[in-house]
Amino acid sequence: MTGDKRPRSDDVSSMWRDHPNDPANAAIPRGLRIGAAFTWRLLAIAAALAGIGLLAYLLSEIVIPFLIGIIVAALLVPLSTFLQHHRWPKWLAITVALLVGIAVVVGLLLLVTERVLTTLPKLERQVNALGNSLNSLLATHPLGLTAEKINGYISDIVLWLQHNASSVALRAAGAGKRVVHVLEGIFIIIFVTLFAMIDGAEIWAWITRLFPRRARARIDFAGRAGWHTLKEFARIQIFVAAIDAVAIGFGAWAIGVPLATPIAAIVFFGALVPILGSIVAGAAAVVIALLFNGWTNALIMLGIVLLVNQIEGNVLHPLITGGAVKVHPLGIVLGVTAGAAIGGIAGAFFAVPFIATANAMINAAANYHRGVPVRGSPASNSNKATP
Repeated sequence: MTGDKRPRSDDVSSMWRDHPNDPANAAIPRGLRIGAAFTWRLLAIAAALAGIGLLAYLLSEIVIPFLIGIIVAALLVPLSTFLQHHRWPKWLAITVALLVGIAVVVGLLLLVTERVLTTLPKLERQVNALGNSLNSLLATHPLGLTAEKINGYISDIVLWLQHNASSVALRAAGAGKRVVHVLEGIFIIIFVTLFAMIDGAEIWAWITRLFPRRARARIDFAGRAGWHTLKEFARIQIFVAAIDAVAIGFGAWAIGVPLATPIAAIVFFGALVPILGSIVAGAAAVVIALLFNGWTNALIMLGIVLLVNQIEGNVLHPLITGGAVKVHPLGIVLGVTAGAAIGGIAGAFFAVPFIATANAMINAAANYHRGVPVRGSPASNSNKATP
């Protein structure tokens, strides 16, 4: 209607300048107006992030395998690209890269299993000796747990199991369902990895077309910068985790701690969570050394773990990472802690790659100029920056 004099949304921000003498405007300090404008925008962003987080939690059985598949693809794409640059057919390069990834995981699991089976007789003798020592300790004051009391506690546990057999069966059925979900997750990881390597660029191009035309170039640029950072982070973290595993595993073997190879495997997978993961995994090595080798070897093992973690935090990450993943160590610690509080183990694992990728995308989008690449980002150099 021609008589409608209501201000357009574009003009709301200029009303304060258009009506400087308005008593309502004059009564509100300028700082408060600016703070309020920032506040409602921040609240809108927080609400959107909370909604995304809630949706991811509800669909965690799909989201977690999907994210793992993306990270695995970030590890395997460089190998596939390398093979294709040496004139391998695309299908063969992708197949070889995928088989190499599967072979590494399966080989590591088989190695750990073989070492456990090999040292099992020795472990049984050590466990029996440890059990006798614990019985002697429990029988002393102030604990005073005699064999009769322990047998009585065991009888009580058996009676409780008999009276609660139905609930135990339900929990066992729930465990069976979780096994099924794990298998489903493995299939999702494989398919996401495979299709990210085959059609990753086309999938990303389709995603960018969902946004307004004027924003597509900037979003594409930011996405390619984030993908480059994710690849660098995955490569660096795998390398650092391997060094941690070899160092701590060798230290365990040198001082005679049993299961040195499984300890190295635990450290490797734990170190995939930067800084905190290797500390927690190293604590397992210290506990094993304490249980089977005594206080002296446990203290030596603790010294080895602390030394390796100091080298990781003060030498390896600053030297190897360089400017590829620009996240301060304090941000890593806080991110991992917050991720663990929100999403448990999965949250701790995905916190740092999410922070690093988001940081790279935000910086690239903020510094984007059409036709001018951001320094240090290969996003605009090649169409193969995405998977």
